[in-house]
Amino acid sequence: MSTESFQQHIDALCNHYEQVLARYNEQGEKIEALLVHSGSEAYYYADDRNIPFQAYGHYLHWLPVNRPDQFAYFRPGQQPIYFQVIPDDYWHDQSIENTSWWADSFQIIRLGSVHEIMNHLPETALAYLGPNTECAKELGIGASAINPQSMIHYLDYQRAYKSTYEVAQLKEANRIAVGGHKAAQEKFLAGGNEYEIHMAYLNACSMLEDESPYTNIVALDENSAILHYQYKKRGNADNSQVLLIDAGCRVNGYGSDVTRTSVKKGVHRSFKDLLRGMEEIEQALVAMVKPGIIYTDIHIAALHKIGQLLIDLDICRGTADELMENETSHLFMPHGVGHLLGIQVHDVGGHQQDINGAQESPPQHSPALRNTRELGEGMVFTIEPGCYFIPLLLEAERSSLRGKAINWKLVDELYPCGGIRVEDNVLVTADGAQNLTRPFE
Repeated sequence: MSTESFQQHIDALCNHYEQVLARYNEQGEKIEALLVHSGSEAYYYADDRNIPFQAYGHYLHWLPVNRPDQFAYFRPGQQPIYFQVIPDDYWHDQSIENTSWWADSFQIIRLGSVHEIMNHLPETALAYLGPNTECAKELGIGASAINPQSMIHYLDYQRAYKSTYEVAQLKEANRIAVGGHKAAQEKFLAGGNEYEIHMAYLNACSMLEDESPYTNIVALDENSAILHYQYKKRGNADNSQVLLIDAGCRVNGYGSDVTRTSVKKGVHRSFKDLLRGMEEIEQALVAMVKPGIIYTDIHIAALHKIGQLLIDLDICRGTADELMENETSHLFMPHGVGHLLGIQVHDVGGHQQDINGAQESPPQHSPALRNTRELGEGMVFTIEPGCYFIPLLLEAERSSLRGKAINWKLVDELYPCGGIRVEDNVLVTADGAQNLTRPFE
């Protein structure tokens, strides 16, 4: 790991946080430092078993340590402090390895409990960023200085632009994930069921399920038309024809998000042609990416291209413009074409238009679109067009005016195939795009 690139990342963060404080204080407030909290451990209701922990995103922006009750402290002109809380505990392993590539960027103060922080905080006006407001109050921080919205707006907006260090983590997360997808496809072609495919993926990535950036979607046949299918069936899958797997990997807090759809030789011919066409559409959409493009325009282009593909394969009739006007294409791709990516898989600020928090909602015809930003150099997001045969959406149109454009005989034949999604992770460069996923295939 490059110590230099991480230090450059921290230097940029310090600059952003200094601007955050300056802007906040211009409003008449007086805050001299910021304390960013990873969050605290939570437990299942009426149980003593803890919920798998995931640290607060703005804390992970500072430190690659996904542990509860850790704190980053920033005050302009000073080296950032990492308050490393390691409680005395013989029930659990509480050790943290302070690897030099990141640890050298901080003054590290080791504590036995959260309350010991009080002994190390100077007499300064302090703001708190994090999920545990009760903890902030116990540290003596006033309500107006807990998660000030103007600060959150600024930081959320800037998270879209990745440092060299962050891009390196995302590349590595893609490299590992691609190896997992290859193993999953091999297991599918060998007759594996959803559970076995899921385990093949985890094993190839050498990770536990809780270490995944999100719950893997491993869907065979008609299950692939359930957009966030969450189960892993264990029955005989020898006759399955379609696999849709949406799975990523996390590296130092940064998650990849990759989807691949695979078919066996016996799959319906039209579905095989549809998969080939969707793969071509996904690559064409990636080629659209460059600074100055509005992400919504990529989404609209995806719907238009999918409409034309449906016509070319006789799944729908008419013209692509007519399918767009009647929102028929939307029935086959009801989700957005992608989202910002980074510390969170669906990263913050996707609808935010400036550092002040102005929002641009998605079009009415596509309310699930998670990104409406203008593209700028350094942004990372997914491009993930899909085409699905979802009975819940399509059957309601069987007798409607819109449904007259649909070849129902062919749709009935394709229902058992489920659906298709193809997803890569993309970085905006100075004059175009870099695909972070495909180089590893």
